Amino acid sequence: MDLFEEKSSKKSQHFSQDDNQPLATRMRPRSLPEFKGQEHLVGKGKMLHRMIESGVIGSLIFYGPPSSGKTTLAHVISREIDARFEVINAVLDGLKELRKVVAKAEHQKKVNGKKTILFVDEIHRWNKAQQDALLPHLESGIITLVGATTENPFYSMVSPLLSRCQLFELYPLTKRDVLAMIDDALENEERGLGFMKIELTEKAKDHLAEYAGGDIRNALNALEVAALSTPKREDGVVEITLEIAKQSIQRRSVRYDRTGDEHYHYASAFIKSMRGSDVDAALYWMNAMLEGGEDPNFIFRRLLIFASEDVGMADPYALTVVNAAHDAFVKNGMPEGFYFLAHACIFLALSPKSNSTTAVFEVNQQIKNKGVGEVPAHLRDKTANKLASMYLDSKNASDDYKYPHQFKGNWVKQDYLPEELKKHHWYKSGTEGREPKLNRRLDEIKQRGSKNKWNEQK
Repeated sequence: MDLFEEKSSKKSQHFSQDDNQPLATRMRPRSLPEFKGQEHLVGKGKMLHRMIESGVIGSLIFYGPPSSGKTTLAHVISREIDARFEVINAVLDGLKELRKVVAKAEHQKKVNGKKTILFVDEIHRWNKAQQDALLPHLESGIITLVGATTENPFYSMVSPLLSRCQLFELYPLTKRDVLAMIDDALENEERGLGFMKIELTEKAKDHLAEYAGGDIRNALNALEVAALSTPKREDGVVEITLEIAKQSIQRRSVRYDRTGDEHYHYASAFIKSMRGSDVDAALYWMNAMLEGGEDPNFIFRRLLIFASEDVGMADPYALTVVNAAHDAFVKNGMPEGFYFLAHACIFLALSPKSNSTTAVFEVNQQIKNKGVGEVPAHLRDKTANKLASMYLDSKNASDDYKYPHQFKGNWVKQDYLPEELKKHHWYKSGTEGREPKLNRRLDEIKQRGSKNKWNEQK
């Protein structure tokens, strides 16, 4: 019994929080000096730092990728200005929970004058009505909002709410930030692992920080697994080597959110790399998306679009290649599917480029702005023309239509556009790949038309 009591008393010395909490939770920064990263916001002399020091905090929106410290920073602010901290998760909670928080905030303000900070996690998940419900409480000063979002707030949040908040963008945490937090965890005796004798080799520490991918939680939890699962040496020291670190964090964390801005940033980098014919960069960003859990079918959809939009008529068969690669992927799946993704990606990156297919949008704009002109009489449906001729006792306009296959070269000079658009040319040929050959035929056709050549029937 004495043995268990001694063990219990030792634990209480080391941890001030629940023993079952993981290291990352215990080591969550409680003050501004403990907070790592986001120097552009909380560094000495920066705006947010000055606001916290003065204690004058307005409503804020933190916008940044997962694991960049949005929630932690909100906790730190509430501690630094000695405010009540309430949390709502926009995925799980709605207006009912908001009303409860507001009621408690009003009561506390009357009783002790204490300020309430309401942290709304994933605030972009709330609809317009839910976001609008915050406005009167911000206006009255009952609550101070700190919202966190991984999506661009200019797209995901209502303007009245944005206008009442200061927006701060958080960047992904760097490897240096993760290394600093690992050092803190090793030194902190109350909440960290400082009560243990741990020797973490430089290579092991570097591996943990590198593979965490900017996720401090991932690095610290791996460190704790390594420390608690590694037998002590005879001198009581736990030595964490590179091999042990590799076993503790086996899969590299990739910063990628399939529904947030990262999704679009990575896809944009992928497309622009192929457009720039940088095959290595294209493969890199494609793999970054796949490692982040992106659906390969989304990548194939982007490849199909690229085949027409950016390769287009420079190699009309690009679309066929990508379609075949996608078909092969569907039949085989992963991991062999990497070959088909790579096949399509490399082919498109190295293909000659032409964006002449964008002519369709110019034509579309013409129609939207000016409307559709009348179909020339000789191009109209021959049955309708025949009936009109019969009942109106007029000439059959279809008689004026010239069937190209009856003429030499299967071409004959003839107008196909409405009268007012005869001289319009939207298609502009590219200069790469197969397209110049197609353009030469177009030039040849124009020359025939200007010289009235090849208008003879076969």
